[in-house]
Amino acid sequence: MLPLPRFRFETPRHLSDALATLASGNRGTAADHGDVAARRGPLLPMAGGTDLLPNLKHDLFAPEAIVDLTRLGEARLRGVRDEKDGLHLGALTPLSEAAGDALLGAYYPALARGYSLVASPQIRNMGTVGGNLCLDTRCTYYNQTAFWRESLGYCLKREGTRCHVVPGGTRCVAASSSDGATLLTALGAEAHIESADGDRWVAVEKFFVGEGRRNLHLEAHELVTEVRLPRPAAGLTMGYEKLRPRNAIDFPILSVAVALERDPSGACKSLRLVVAALGSKPRLVAGLDGVIGKPLDEEAMKRIGEAAYKQCHPLTNITVDPDWRHEMVPVYVRRALRAATSSHGKETR
Repeated sequence: MLPLPRFRFETPRHLSDALATLASGNRGTAADHGDVAARRGPLLPMAGGTDLLPNLKHDLFAPEAIVDLTRLGEARLRGVRDEKDGLHLGALTPLSEAAGDALLGAYYPALARGYSLVASPQIRNMGTVGGNLCLDTRCTYYNQTAFWRESLGYCLKREGTRCHVVPGGTRCVAASSSDGATLLTALGAEAHIESADGDRWVAVEKFFVGEGRRNLHLEAHELVTEVRLPRPAAGLTMGYEKLRPRNAIDFPILSVAVALERDPSGACKSLRLVVAALGSKPRLVAGLDGVIGKPLDEEAMKRIGEAAYKQCHPLTNITVDPDWRHEMVPVYVRRALRAATSSHGKETR
């Protein structure tokens, strides 16, 4: 059994107190890609802890204190709300609650399904919408014990000076494994980021950085408090498919999200296709204008899959053959597109 390191445990009861606590210890500590303990700040926020606690046991973080978010009393941090400007998801909403929410299922069934596929029931009961969005990147050379990493020589993401995946590389290529991030990017969602200095809304598409050491536009003294989804257009359908070694517990080794809008004749009006779990950020597949105004038949789906195949380049950042993952890209793109064009990806209300 791996023990937790020693740290202080802060238990604020209000969001303003949590933000003030993070600001007091973390302001200015996430300005570069330095050592992970300094980069993350001496105070780390924790909601469900399903990702953070294993990382602490592996000595991947060395905080002075953990700031517990589970006791924050603001109602807007939990649940799903239908507001004038769209659908709001509180960042502290458990994944299991989001997966079973009737409102989310009516408006965005693929997102509810995506949350239902995360890990296991126990982890979904603890993990949160905000925590899943901010999930730390993963790599086979990073998510190991301190003894394992020391024997290999560490890596760019923690204490080392070289990348074991890309020899000579200067950027970390640890993979983003968030199911929510893939879907929220495809659906054009925004994240509400708050700190003691103020707040801002950021498109989820722009929330991520292609650098595994720090892949979020989020400073150490800031928190994601809500996610906002636009009111869905008439005729919007969606699909989500993920590949993983086992159909429970395991992180995705490939995930694909589709947001499709069609006109009454069935022709494609708009299409957003996101492929993730390959690199440090979800990839919005480009160059799909050729399918606009045309039926999304099997031939069109094949061409879209080929476009994604050309743009996606898996690496050995996880313990699965990258060539096989590459070959699976067009397969899972077609599956997600079929889901979006079937009753499985039914039109949102």
